[in-house]
Amino acid sequence: MAVTTDITATYRGPRKVIARLLAMGPREDRLLAFLMGACVLMFIAQMPRLAREAHLNGQELNMLLGGALLGIVFIAPLGLYALAMISHLIVRAMGGQGDGYQSRLVLFWAFLAATPVLLLNGLVAGFIGTGPALNAVGGLWVMVFFWFWVSGLIEAYWGNT
Repeated sequence: MAVTTDITATYRGPRKVIARLLAMGPREDRLLAFLMGACVLMFIAQMPRLAREAHLNGQELNMLLGGALLGIVFIAPLGLYALAMISHLIVRAMGGQGDGYQSRLVLFWAFLAATPVLLLNGLVAGFIGTGPALNAVGGLWVMVFFWFWVSGLIEAYWGNT
C-alpha cells in the first residue's frame, strides 16, 4: 500500500497497519525513509510558527529556519533511534518477544502517522499563536502519537493477545 493510505488506515486501526508492515520483513531503508519523512514534515510544520515568531520579534527568518532544520532533520533522528532502543529494552523487560527492529518500526511509524495532526498544530501555532487552541491541538497530537506507539508495541511484541 501507499504510505498515505497506510497513514489513514492507522487512524482506523494502528495494530493492523503495524502487523502488515512487520509482515513485509525487516528493511532498515524503509525505516530510515519513515523517520526522515516524518522529520521533514515536522520541519515543515514548524515553518508557520517560525514565520510568526520572526515577524513579531523582528528576527531573521532564515536563521530560525536553519536552526530548526539542523535540530529537527539532523539531530532529532539520533534521539529517536536512542528512544527506540530504550523502549525496546523496557518492553523486553516486561516480557515482550521481539528485536530492536520492531521497536524502531513502531516508533518511526507512529511519528510519521501522527504528522497530519502535527501539521495542524503548526498551522494553529502560525495563525493563532499560543493559547487554548494550540494547547488542545498539541495535546491531541501527543495522544494520537502515544496511541499509535503503544498499540504498535503491543502488536509487535505480543501479537494477537
